[in-house]
Amino acid sequence: MVDHLLLWDRKLFVYLNGLGSEKYDGLWLFITSQVNWIPIFLLIGYLVFKHLGWRHAVMILIIIAALIALTDQTTNLFKYGFQRLRPGNEPELAHLIRAIQTRKSFSFISGHASNSMASAVFLYLVLKPYLKYMGFIFLWPLIFAYSRIYLGLHYPLDIICGYIWGIMMAFIMWEVYKISRDKFFPKQKEHLDNPTNA
Repeated sequence: MVDHLLLWDRKLFVYLNGLGSEKYDGLWLFITSQVNWIPIFLLIGYLVFKHLGWRHAVMILIIIAALIALTDQTTNLFKYGFQRLRPGNEPELAHLIRAIQTRKSFSFISGHASNSMASAVFLYLVLKPYLKYMGFIFLWPLIFAYSRIYLGLHYPLDIICGYIWGIMMAFIMWEVYKISRDKFFPKQKEHLDNPTNA
């Protein structure tokens, strides 16, 4: 069963990675860099401050920092536990794929996928009462994580499992957030039913 799953994973990776071309390499190298997403992060930060006030926003930023730290470190436990080679480091795939980037670290699970999905889910839960189109935030982890396949750094299964882990971490920290919110900002519970008055 596991062998069939890994075989499917490799085949899907080879297919998706093969869709790329030199013409678009620069674009995907730009997308995969976290620094280039800073304008999006700043916009989200502004929306948090605008709708919740600076004290509440600071608490959210602290929780997000804890969320990313927790997700990142537990992701590393998976990597060193499974020790799956990245596609670009697999001799059997060398003649089949385009490895635009290589890393010495292990592949399973994807830190980019887990961290971006964890952040997206948490921010969605926090801001959905205030922003009608908050669901668009999920384009970020989808595009961000696909860049890892395009560049030859992760298999699809690395991405999918990273997403699942990120979602789990987000819901854990969501519970932490709700406890903190109800303790320090009790009026926030009332505003959730009528967010236009927040």
